[in-house]
Amino acid sequence: MWTLAVACGGAAALLSGLLWLLSGLWRLRRGWVAVTVTGRSMEPTHYHGDRVLVRRVRLPAVRAGQVVVVAAAHSGWMIKRAIAVPGDPVPPGLTRCTGRSVPAGALVVLGDNASVSDDSRRLGYVNGELLLGVVVGALSTASRPQDSGRARGPAGSGCGAAAAAIFNRYGAG
Repeated sequence: MWTLAVACGGAAALLSGLLWLLSGLWRLRRGWVAVTVTGRSMEPTHYHGDRVLVRRVRLPAVRAGQVVVVAAAHSGWMIKRAIAVPGDPVPPGLTRCTGRSVPAGALVVLGDNASVSDDSRRLGYVNGELLLGVVVGALSTASRPQDSGRARGPAGSGCGAAAAAIFNRYGAG
């Protein structure tokens, strides 16, 4: 009889541990997500086929210079660099972004590879409600071409020449 009670207690402990593990995984999934990079707009920082880990955050947690993931107008996700956040001055040359400073609830985003990037140069401000989160690292990387000698931004940030010029003028936030 005593062995049966111990066996039942062991099963209850196992079930409790399993529920705790599942709860932790559910919470982790709510806070983090893996995204696959499609397209060339973030080269040389991220290449088509890279998998990146994204921490889900709201707009107030984003800082200029961070790589963010936002919902794309057509479907899916866009991975871009946040160049200006609410209250920051609007970088020069962005004719679709009106006003002197970025309004509340909006972001200015640029792709590191300006020649192929649909970003704030064409789309204007990005609504902060479309923000999924901030890229915190690469999970896997696609094959890389040899270093093309493109301009690199501050401290090895991997940003392209256009973004580097904005960083040099306004800093990283």
